[in-house]
Amino acid sequence: MRKYLAPILLAATALTALPAAALAEPLKVVATFSIIGDMAKQVGGDRIDLSVLVGPNGDAHVYEPKPQDAARIGEADVVLSNGLKFEGFIDRLVEASGTKAPVVELTKGVTPIPAAEDEHGHAEAGHDDHKHAENEEGHEGEEHAEAGHEGHDHGAFDPHAFQSIPNAIIYVANIADAFCAADAAGCDSYKANAAAYTETLKALDAEVRADVAAVPAEKRTIITSHDAFGYFAKEYGITFLAPEGVSTEAEASAADVAKLIDQVREDKAAAVFVENVTNPRLIEQIAKETGLKVGGALYSDALSPADGPATTYVDLMRHNIRTIAGAVTGS
Repeated sequence: MRKYLAPILLAATALTALPAAALAEPLKVVATFSIIGDMAKQVGGDRIDLSVLVGPNGDAHVYEPKPQDAARIGEADVVLSNGLKFEGFIDRLVEASGTKAPVVELTKGVTPIPAAEDEHGHAEAGHDDHKHAENEEGHEGEEHAEAGHEGHDHGAFDPHAFQSIPNAIIYVANIADAFCAADAAGCDSYKANAAAYTETLKALDAEVRADVAAVPAEKRTIITSHDAFGYFAKEYGITFLAPEGVSTEAEASAADVAKLIDQVREDKAAAVFVENVTNPRLIEQIAKETGLKVGGALYSDALSPADGPATTYVDLMRHNIRTIAGAVTGS
């Protein structure tokens, strides 16, 4: 009998010796889009079970939730959203899900900037005609949750706060606090991961500032598809002109485009760039009419797929500034 009991007792002893973290169920986390998903992964590590609603190259401005999205939120322990009305679908989706999980807005503590901050060179386009852009994720014809998209107001503030690395550091602190509140046993791990990631972001911030400093002042005006880079402009001193507003739903009129072309010629913009979440046609038209070259693709509201250059937030910011600097200086 002893020879049979010995292995059982040994196994039981080994189990009780395991740390609590190894026995705990992973924290179920839902992030609304890929950039937040990456930040959550950096803080949560292997203690979280992460689900991302709007994936790489996905546009959260026009995303239409699917029934399984409501189910995922309904099972979550924590839901992470950007806030500032970035995700027009989130309130209805949360209501449809019946979730009891906290919905944490990561822009808490960020100083928001107005949606049209002219001092930073954004085009004053009259974006009165809000239409739905084609959903590039190919969900046409699918049955959508009641929380589906019906057009939404993005409010008075620009929601793209993550385009400033100091703001991203605030996001990281908010994520760590949310995870600690939901999983006290893992708090030390979350805080340690957040601290290490914050140091990485501080180094990245210094790198971006150095890259911008290397760009001649007269070449720091560029054109992008929509006003996703207002916080980048304010933080780092590059002027972005855009024919569309802070949401990709806002379609620029012919008058908007003509006004922007005049402004480009007046301000002597250095290059134009397409974005990974928008149709390049309008930018290509502006490039043709102004004689500017298309300097490449910038990643605004989403990461790239696994085979792309911006699979993490750090890679995204590094790719964007290097693409801008390379295009306008010819290096």
